[in-house]
Amino acid sequence: MSKVNVVVGQSGGPTAVINSSLYGVIKESFAHPEEIDKVYGMVNGIQGFIEDRYIDVKHDMTEEEIELLKTTPAAYLGSCRFKLPEEYSDAIYPLIFKKFSEMNIGYFIYIGGNDSMDTVHKLSVYAKKTNSSVRIIGVPKTIDNDLTHTDHSPGFGSAAKYVATTVRDIVMDASVYNADSVTIVELMGRHAGWITAASALARKFENDNPLLIYLPETAFSLDGFIEDVRKALQVNRTLVVCVSEGIKDAEGKFICEYASETSLDNFGHKMLTGCGKYLENVVKERLGIKVRSVELNVNQRCKEMLSSLTDIEEAANAGVYGVKACLNGETGMMVGFERSDENGYHINYVTVDCADVCNQEKEVPAEWILENGKGVTKEFIDYVTPLIQGENIPVMENGLPKYCYRK
Repeated sequence: MSKVNVVVGQSGGPTAVINSSLYGVIKESFAHPEEIDKVYGMVNGIQGFIEDRYIDVKHDMTEEEIELLKTTPAAYLGSCRFKLPEEYSDAIYPLIFKKFSEMNIGYFIYIGGNDSMDTVHKLSVYAKKTNSSVRIIGVPKTIDNDLTHTDHSPGFGSAAKYVATTVRDIVMDASVYNADSVTIVELMGRHAGWITAASALARKFENDNPLLIYLPETAFSLDGFIEDVRKALQVNRTLVVCVSEGIKDAEGKFICEYASETSLDNFGHKMLTGCGKYLENVVKERLGIKVRSVELNVNQRCKEMLSSLTDIEEAANAGVYGVKACLNGETGMMVGFERSDENGYHINYVTVDCADVCNQEKEVPAEWILENGKGVTKEFIDYVTPLIQGENIPVMENGLPKYCYRK
């Protein structure tokens, strides 16, 4: 059997561990010299590949740089938000597969979330239509944890650890004065509230903050919110509230849209921001007490120093398994996680059909949300706790973490 080359790319929003998956793909590819010759990295995902922007990993990266990928934030290869056409008659498909042929690509591995799995699915469908032998595999990533057919997604555990730690710090800071105050923390999550739900881990005792947690899975009422705040202030004078950026009213209108119009990204998703600031102004106007809002923003996905060791290891293993899936002849599939808690937390790696994953969203189960819609149950805490275990100890240089930079 003649050797072929691997091309790997990263797509969508970065996570603290997306480079760990890239590390896993590279290391496992190099472990099969009889079958795999070169590993190419797409610069800025499929869009960069179309534009002939890529690196030869063995030629362009040192062994030290490859090792540093495990604890480097952002996406080393760069990312994109590029949607392939729905029509397979579009000229872009033969262009991509012509490049595959010219570069002797046998395996295409794409690390990303929902929209990236759409790319994996479309390329695999076109490959089948044209009898191409290129095997196409998706490796999951997303801090949103909204990929279906997998217990969780690489990136979520680290985001959850960061959110819980940071909210705990905010709770401590807010509690220093003996006066009524409200701190509203806005967290990522358009339609799925997994990240915001993780803020419940910050609680240390009964009636501890955050006393109120609002997810997009439950309809949000401004009047109900103000009444919730009034009652919660009777329990804790320094109230901390956590809200998902995507909270919406009973008619489906995002709360952030109450303040301003939102724009759309390339996939037609509304770009949400500002619900925390809007709620801050509502509390100030209606209750007349000290209030502030905090938007954690991109720190949720790039705080490498607070990443979960479990998350790092699982992300790398997902990359490894993606290569193994290619070698085993699979295509059009995504690496998935199956959890076993029989003898302590354990993950089995499997593959699932990308057709069942792409453009779908997994929400926080209704049974894990309190009946009053203002928090999460113990079942959610039991689910997320294993994912935040273990501390990342990065290589340090001059008092700062040493990362891998693409020159």
